[in-house]
Amino acid sequence: QVHLVESGGGLVQAGGSLRLSCAASGRTFSRYAMGWFRQAPGKEREFVASITWSGENTIYTDSVKGRFTISRDNAKNNVYLQMNSMKPEDTAVYYCAAAGVATVTAQIRRYAYWGQGTQVTVSS
Repeated sequence: QVHLVESGGGLVQAGGSLRLSCAASGRTFSRYAMGWFRQAPGKEREFVASITWSGENTIYTDSVKGRFTISRDNAKNNVYLQMNSMKPEDTAVYYCAAAGVATVTAQIRRYAYWGQGTQVTVSS
């Protein structure tokens, strides 16, 4: 079992930045690929970014490439999402998730553990 808690959400103006954090506890955190997803009102949950257990490989959805950066600190059992040049369409509840595999993946079905989510609102 892996327990995930997100923090760092809030209200930001377009063009601004936020850094989301996800604190993990439970089973060996460093063995899992980690991901960030988001869900806007009335829409399905969508993939944002993923990082391997080692932190060497990352993937992003096209709409955030060049603006968002995922990273992790296995010593602290934390994963982060740095969000820059934010846009109103980034508004959503952001979820941290742990995959059952060590490699990066955008497939939601591969993520076994989820946090409760943190709200991010970008005003225009």
